[in-house]
Amino acid sequence: MHDLCVHLPPSPDRLSGRSAVLRPSLSARLSELAHEYDLTLRQLADPEVLTDSRRLVKLTRRQRELEPVTALYREDQALAESEAQARDLLADPEMRELAEADLKASRQRRSEIAGELEVLLLPTDPDDAKDVILEIRAGAGGDEAGLFAADLLRLYERYLSERGFKLSILDESVSSLGGFSRVTAEVRGDYAYRTLKFERGVHRVQRIPATETQGRIHTSTVTVAVLPVAEPSEVQLDLSDVRLDVYRSQGAGGQGVNTTDSAVRAVYKAGTPEEIVVVCQETRSQIKNREKAIEVLRTRLAEREREAFESSRSESRAAQVGSGERSEKVRTYNYPQNRVTDHRLGGDDKNFALDSVMNGALGGVLEALTQLEREALLASMTDGAA
Repeated sequence: MHDLCVHLPPSPDRLSGRSAVLRPSLSARLSELAHEYDLTLRQLADPEVLTDSRRLVKLTRRQRELEPVTALYREDQALAESEAQARDLLADPEMRELAEADLKASRQRRSEIAGELEVLLLPTDPDDAKDVILEIRAGAGGDEAGLFAADLLRLYERYLSERGFKLSILDESVSSLGGFSRVTAEVRGDYAYRTLKFERGVHRVQRIPATETQGRIHTSTVTVAVLPVAEPSEVQLDLSDVRLDVYRSQGAGGQGVNTTDSAVRAVYKAGTPEEIVVVCQETRSQIKNREKAIEVLRTRLAEREREAFESSRSESRAAQVGSGERSEKVRTYNYPQNRVTDHRLGGDDKNFALDSVMNGALGGVLEALTQLEREALLASMTDGAA
């Protein structure tokens, strides 16, 4: 679900090039946001807040969200005052030409501000700021799909590391050739979900496998799910419905990990149609692995609830991963032609250099998808105002 801060359709004044005056209802809303920004700054200077890490992170994030909106709103206010002064000078023959030039420049800038605010105040997803549970699974294609799952994981590790995110492997199932049949990871950092949400779906790869002796191109698929981490308050989880098993870690954590029963398997409502199984073997600490397994379980339950009540929502798991068949794809990685094609984009904008993307240069793809989403939201707002 999206939270709509304000509805801002294009005004006739903006379209005609005349003074772009913000509507009273919009101006009132912007005034409230500016007041909230000032209050947030005061709270961030409070010593008590500085000792509360959770509250500090929340307020800092909100301050960053409000800062550009507040700056534009206050610039518009200053320009409005300047326009009033310039209009007073229109009656003065000696100052009229200068006043008209000032008014023209002010109107142009206020029109630009209105457009910038239109983008900043688009509907936002409340999950955008959350951390992420990232699931990568081999689909059609057998061992080759598993190898590409490992390639995708390396791509995400490179991209996220360069941007200050922390990716931690929670569980993995290694395939016979060293790839992954399944890998689950947690991604932490500011706006992790907003950063990765466009990766959900089926990724198709076309290339000649290392095991192919006749040089034939094979097509394989990998499914990616991006789940916003659920807060404890968002979903009710009765721990009496959860069975916790501990066992010796089977991952690549080294001998120290494998000599203790540190891995944790959390099974929700075992043996029923509602069963969910989560495995975590991230650390040597059974306690930490248990906490993380419960967090992932809660996140999957939250996703299940979203599916039940909002089946058409784009974040639903069915929309994210499909069935893993080759025909359901969001992106194709064509190795012989060194090309990555994102099928949600159009024209030449949908193609990117494969070697760059696989080395972590995913920013161009995600920026294009973000712009596409903005355009769709703007169009829907305009249609709704018509």
